[in-house]
Amino acid sequence: MFGKKLIVIAGPTAVGKTAVAISVAKHFGTEIVSADSRQLFRELTIGTAKPSASELSEVKHHFINSHSIHEPYDAARYGREALELINTLFKTHDHVVLCGGSGLYIRAVCDGFDDIPEVAPAIRETLVREFKTHGVAVLQQKLKTLDPAHFENIDIQNPHRLIRALEVVIGTGASISSFRTQTRPTHSFSVVKIGLELPRLELYERIDTRMEKMIREGLFEEAEGLYPYREHNALQTVGYSEIFGFMEGRYDRNEAIRLLGQNSRRYAKRQMTWFRRDAGMVWMNPADLDGIIKLISHHPDNE
Repeated sequence: MFGKKLIVIAGPTAVGKTAVAISVAKHFGTEIVSADSRQLFRELTIGTAKPSASELSEVKHHFINSHSIHEPYDAARYGREALELINTLFKTHDHVVLCGGSGLYIRAVCDGFDDIPEVAPAIRETLVREFKTHGVAVLQQKLKTLDPAHFENIDIQNPHRLIRALEVVIGTGASISSFRTQTRPTHSFSVVKIGLELPRLELYERIDTRMEKMIREGLFEEAEGLYPYREHNALQTVGYSEIFGFMEGRYDRNEAIRLLGQNSRRYAKRQMTWFRRDAGMVWMNPADLDGIIKLISHHPDNE
């Protein structure tokens, strides 16, 4: 597929990825494949900051509202499904846009995954009991001790991610990070990676503004409806877990709102840490659309 380009639009939450991706897709006459580990779930809407109905109507999006929180889903499965779709889209398009803030999902498409060895179920069962008895802090401390490098690069508020990382390092003696594919797969298309960035204070202001908008639109009410499913992996995430704590009487509504903002900013920081480790990422301001288009157009094709 000479001349085919996968355009990766990555960056932290609220930086403006959706608007840039839509503009880029319209310019090149193509479609968008979402790389967001929560927007693919039909049941989650406000708390995942999905593209609006108007935005979805401008350009065809894939992996938005495509799955249910009631079915198991992970980055390895996403990588297989997304890559199959991307190769299909390249039959009728010269460009495809891959847009999202889930670094693991983007890596699954671009770099692939090795299979992680199975570990004894008893390990997970023990970790789950510890979490239910002592809370997320005990998992955080344990992972920080056993796998400090991976600890610095995951969502440490997500108990599912912590338990998964811990069961692997305990069961295999190796970090879950070490099981990433060491030999990059050979693609029949070129990949241009664009990371969107803003000055920190400007990004934090956008995060706060977005959070206020989500609350006005009914974030607390949406979380209330999802409360019966709070143990699902899809809901162990910033935007919902803080409200669940409020609903359980652990703190008041104002504290829940404070935590929503604080944890969203921390999540953005972790996203930037992850993406900055990718030497192939070219960093651009989301307002510089002309520069982004020029970069994509001049990016070398596969030979």
